[in-house]
Amino acid sequence: MKHVDYAYTLGMDDDDVEERLRGVETGVLALARDGESYAIPLAHYYDGESLYFRLGVTEGSRKREFLRSTGTATYVLYEAEATSDPQEIDTWSVLVTGRLVELPASERDRFDTAEINSRFSPIRVFDEAIDEIEIVIYELEIDSVTGRKTPEE
Repeated sequence: MKHVDYAYTLGMDDDDVEERLRGVETGVLALARDGESYAIPLAHYYDGESLYFRLGVTEGSRKREFLRSTGTATYVLYEAEATSDPQEIDTWSVLVTGRLVELPASERDRFDTAEINSRFSPIRVFDEAIDEIEIVIYELEIDSVTGRKTPEE
């Protein structure tokens, strides 16, 4: 299609990717099961090696079922900012793939209430009763990280 506008992107170096993982608080976690997808916006914590997610789940919830059945998850961080030129937008994205693992009880002490409140933004509650929400921590065991951005001029 010769009249479609295109924007070229470049790969991000490791320092750029690290800066985004540490500096941006939220993204979208994409899960899949039996040909069906489920994506949720949420906060993360990156310690330099692993990504951690603090989730509120209820028994029998769709979120919990997808968390348990997803083989490979993808976490996406991104931003698009307008520039002084209305035809151009500065963009970047980081995609992290890997296996989600709920932290076992033996490792949960690492994320006590104070640490959860310090590392993650407040949990968003919709229709659930607070006393029915179980707080769980998942680690994304990273298989791959890819970062792309529009070139700086």
